[in-house]
Amino acid sequence: MAQQQRPLFAVLYDAGAVPAGEVGAGLADLGDIVFLVPPSSAHVEQLRPVMELLGEVRTLTGRRDEDTELVRALAPDAILTFCEDMIRPAAELAAALGLPGQSVETARLYTDKGAQRRVLREAGVDRTGAHVVESPGAWDEALRTIGLPSLVKPVTASRSRDAYALRTPEDARVVRERLDEIAAGGAWEPFILEEFLEGRASEPFGDYVSVESACTPSGITHLVLTGKSPVVPPFRGTGRIWPSHLPRDEEQEIFDLVTRALEAVGADSGFAHTELKLTPGGPRIIELNGRLSGHVNMMARESCGLDLVRVGALMALGEEPYLPTFDFGGKVHFQYNNLAPLRPAGLVAVHGADAVRELPGVTAYRNFVRPGDELPGGTTTLTLDTLSGVCDGHEAVMRTIDAARAALTFELRFEDGVRCINGLELPQY
Repeated sequence: MAQQQRPLFAVLYDAGAVPAGEVGAGLADLGDIVFLVPPSSAHVEQLRPVMELLGEVRTLTGRRDEDTELVRALAPDAILTFCEDMIRPAAELAAALGLPGQSVETARLYTDKGAQRRVLREAGVDRTGAHVVESPGAWDEALRTIGLPSLVKPVTASRSRDAYALRTPEDARVVRERLDEIAAGGAWEPFILEEFLEGRASEPFGDYVSVESACTPSGITHLVLTGKSPVVPPFRGTGRIWPSHLPRDEEQEIFDLVTRALEAVGADSGFAHTELKLTPGGPRIIELNGRLSGHVNMMARESCGLDLVRVGALMALGEEPYLPTFDFGGKVHFQYNNLAPLRPAGLVAVHGADAVRELPGVTAYRNFVRPGDELPGGTTTLTLDTLSGVCDGHEAVMRTIDAARAALTFELRFEDGVRCINGLELPQY
């Protein structure tokens, strides 16, 4: 009898929520991999040797018809991605090949913040004021409509790229100048100006949370509610905490809101990552994303022994995977990321890593950048490292994170010279 052929997974890959090594580990016993990568990506070039060890690597052209024929010739059994920029192409390829996956319309709603806000408002799920700025000339009208305070970000951006808070007329003037610079440089894209959601007092935790969900034709399962450490300017997330610090009744209120939001955008395939602001009037939707959150697969593997890449692969094959309840063993697990400065800099050295690894409660410390790397600056979230650990309670988690940050020193070369910056001071730069 002929040996059964292993399924082939076409993974649309670039910098995203899950690195290539974790993708390979999650798919190793399920099937073979072909990585489909964009034609120009520094991340892909850096990780290409890893991908070539794990499977085949093919380069997409960015032209829909040509890419569809390329993938059709590969005859994959499933298509999946963990990258924000690949959500729409993955949905389009799955639809063209008749494979399970997010619908093209749902993928559009995940990646078009203006359309997403409109659909949620029409469904009665969200009432946040929003106005899409199609051109720099539409800025004044948008600002009159939404007012201050507000925030602006690209309609299709991720990781806080070009996201700015506007609290004063001077803030609005500075942002308008930034938008004019983008347009003058030939890189204009639509932006969305939104009502600013004021969070409630939540220290020492962040004033927002997120929910990871698995969506299948039979329904939506919320895997975990993630508590957060405070953001650093302007809106860059730093850490994740399981279980969250919120009471059970508030968790259920959040889950119910996320269910209604995901149903409104037609979510019935793959993962969803929903961010919510904790306001004095209750939870409010920040945004929906059709993927896992960054670093969450690593955290699930470390805290629960659950590989979410494997879960996603089974969903991409059209199966209904078993989704166990996350069991944290009565402990509180956390991850924390130090973020690159807003100012451009070169990394000279990181000091204190060994001391961090010796701290009670710390289980791992990993660097993502190396001495000699150039950090571009700007609002886009760029993680320098990941601190992982487990403690007996939430307050102990926050103390451990602060102790680790205090033990680290980042030696950075700025335009005006080299500075040694303590981890607690890093957000000021």
